[in-house]
Amino acid sequence: MTEDKHRETTGRNPRLEAAYDELIKFERKENEFRRKDREERASELRLPLNEINIH
Repeated sequence: MTEDKHRETTGRNPRLEAAYDELIKFERKENEFRRKDREERASELRLPLNEINIH
């Protein structure tokens, strides 16, 4: 019985790691998309992004 649980746990880890890696990739792409979108909107409105300080 212990051996079966061990197999289940080790079998899940690579899948969980793969899912976690995919989530990280997605978050990086999403952050990059948001940054580009923010820059595009700022340039359309002619806002100086570097000079704006949000508190």
